[in-house]
Amino acid sequence: MSFMFDAALAALREIISPPFRAVLLKSLGMTLVFLALAWVGLDRLALSYAVVNHPWLQTVLVYATGFGLFFLLAFFIGPISVIVSGLFLDDLADVVEADLYSPEQRGVAIPTAQALIMALRFAAVSAGVNLVALMLLLVPGVNAAAFLLANAYLLGREYFLFAATRFMPLAEANALRERYALPLFLAGLFIAAFVATPGLNVLTPLFGVAFMSRVYKKLTRDRAIV
Repeated sequence: MSFMFDAALAALREIISPPFRAVLLKSLGMTLVFLALAWVGLDRLALSYAVVNHPWLQTVLVYATGFGLFFLLAFFIGPISVIVSGLFLDDLADVVEADLYSPEQRGVAIPTAQALIMALRFAAVSAGVNLVALMLLLVPGVNAAAFLLANAYLLGREYFLFAATRFMPLAEANALRERYALPLFLAGLFIAAFVATPGLNVLTPLFGVAFMSRVYKKLTRDRAIV
């Protein structure tokens, strides 16, 4: 599976290209705006129920609520950025495929409804895995391995399905995913490494698309599917 290292390096180079940077800035901007609005709304809601007669205690509650919301919303940066980035994944796939295929071989955009479902599923996978990892923090030596392996399986599956459904129906993409379960799990480890790296995790959708589009081409080319 040495081709995966080549695909990963090519994907790393691509995510700093202008089209990918533009998507990153747009998705991060939209994510931060959403989180800021959520913070203001939740803060006002929480403080409306936390009214006490002592000024000093009220001050403590204000700061405690602010810190609590900060950590809560920080947890959702990843899943929300995944949803927002999902709006642009087809555009990124077009950029990647322009380097990989001749014009007549490129995939087609996923229907809007299906793309939205996939983006929500991406976010659910991201939130679920991170939540499980947080719960496993109390089990030394287990949480890191569980986090990595779960992300490798789930993200490898989801990003492959996205890449494949640009070329074939979802049912065929699922059959292809099952056929290549082990290689896709190994490919998922590369994506999981992004998720596990603070600061890089917001780049996961960009890397996932660039990387898995190349993995898809390699696997399907070997079987003469495309």
